[in-house]
Amino acid sequence: MTSTVPASLTRTAEEAALQAVLLDMDGTLVDTEGFWWDVEKEVFAGLGHRLDESWRDVVVGGPMSRSAGYLIDVTGADIRLDELTVLLNDGFENRISRGVPLMPGAERLLAELAVYEVPTALVSASHRRIIDRVLESVGRHHFALTVAGDEVTRTKPHPEPYLTAAAGFGADPWRCAVIEDTATGVAAAEAAGCRVVAVPSVAPIAPAAGRVVVGSLEEVDLAFLRGLITGSSGTG
Repeated sequence: MTSTVPASLTRTAEEAALQAVLLDMDGTLVDTEGFWWDVEKEVFAGLGHRLDESWRDVVVGGPMSRSAGYLIDVTGADIRLDELTVLLNDGFENRISRGVPLMPGAERLLAELAVYEVPTALVSASHRRIIDRVLESVGRHHFALTVAGDEVTRTKPHPEPYLTAAAGFGADPWRCAVIEDTATGVAAAEAAGCRVVAVPSVAPIAPAAGRVVVGSLEEVDLAFLRGLITGSSGTG
């Protein structure tokens, strides 16, 4: 985990309800979920296996160990998990070296959070080497804190990544708004006790108590996120 958080956070009365905004990376801020699937297909093709499109919904948004392990199991590929992890990370890093497209509304939302000095964290199941490369495109300055999947004991769907981010800000999880694009990430955030905005990227996500589902980040702004904490943003 990397952080530039001050020892104490101050809030005006208006801002007191929302203490921090915690954002997922792949498929939420950057349009890279397709990159991961393309790399997985390429790597397994090199191993002599063809991935079925139906497996994409299973591996999307998950930690590398789970996704890679699942693909080894269903294909029967003759490769160790640690070897496959290296190939996938190498392939993905090569893809994003050509540029990382932002999701619609992402740049505007990050700029607004910065203007109003809202503590903002990037919380991803991706490894640190991948996060750092993506931040070259997104802008490291947007985030006071970043949490990588290989820096926690248990990554998504376990709540540890979001609990770690909230603790890094000295914030109450229930006063943190999380933005996620997959059921795996939503499960992690909700298990941590956070309020969630789901922006589905590959598979649909249903509305639920404490969760709002939107079509894109273009529907999300600071007022919307504050309303999520106070209960005035609706349920989908």
